[in-house]
Amino acid sequence: MPHYFCKLIPPRPTFPFDMNDDEKALMSRHAAHWADMCRDGKVLVYGPVLDPEGPFGMGVFVAADEAEIGRLLDADPVMQAKIGFKVEIATMRAHSRETA
Repeated sequence: MPHYFCKLIPPRPTFPFDMNDDEKALMSRHAAHWADMCRDGKVLVYGPVLDPEGPFGMGVFVAADEAEIGRLLDADPVMQAKIGFKVEIATMRAHSRETA
């Protein structure tokens, strides 16, 4: 099955450092959603990337196609909240210790 790299871009560069209480609660639901996808085998690895150019979230998915990724991301609480998060999706040619 194909692999996809997903980059979750927060609504502002300072978001990880200055979230209000509502945003913190939203991020808690977001983390639970991703943990569920990881347990289900849809996400291989995920987490925040503290890039000095601007922090973002990332996940590596295994899915049949990009449409499936879209459905999984649409179910993410941060996307449903419509507060300015954006997602970039890129197909990967993934290699792992299982495929090496």
